[in-house]
Amino acid sequence: MENREFFYRRLHSLLGVVPIGIFLIQHLVVNHFAVYGPESFNKAAYFMHDLPFRIVLEIFIIFLPILFHAVLGVYIVFVAKNNVKRFGFFRNWMFFLQRITGIITLVFIVWHVWETRVQIGMGSEELDYSLMENILANPFMFWFYVIGVVSTTFHFANGLWSFLVSWGITVTPRSQKIATYATLLVFLAVTYIGVRALFAFV
Repeated sequence: MENREFFYRRLHSLLGVVPIGIFLIQHLVVNHFAVYGPESFNKAAYFMHDLPFRIVLEIFIIFLPILFHAVLGVYIVFVAKNNVKRFGFFRNWMFFLQRITGIITLVFIVWHVWETRVQIGMGSEELDYSLMENILANPFMFWFYVIGVVSTTFHFANGLWSFLVSWGITVTPRSQKIATYATLLVFLAVTYIGVRALFAFV
């Protein structure tokens, strides 16, 4: 049982970086085309939509890895022992925030998929600039998306630090400190790309 749980947690960490993390960056970069206007965003969105074997790629590279990562992540949240009140060290807080942002990110992703994929499939509306513009015209939804994007980018960047440790890439305290600064830069850069796109839609 211990070996199996160790394997699942390592797989959980790996999937959070590859392919989920790569997909996150790609998704935010496509959204960032909104900064250059509706036509640029629509071209990027249609290009991704028209990729060969898109459905197969989405199922096996995106949806199934996210489903596994989410289910095991929720389990980890409930079994994790958060001790930030007793041991207020930086990494303990990062451990705690990783669990909190995991839940927020899960709620955000489920709603985002429902709003931009499921409802689209049931209606005649297309996933284009005007759709996101209409969604984000609601101030509540705009700030919901801002919180969701920031939560997702933090969860990815902090998870990247954990991945480097759990896979034995950063073993020494010095390498882990360097990784902390590197993943902070990743968080700031990816968050900027994601949030700037949201402001472009409004």
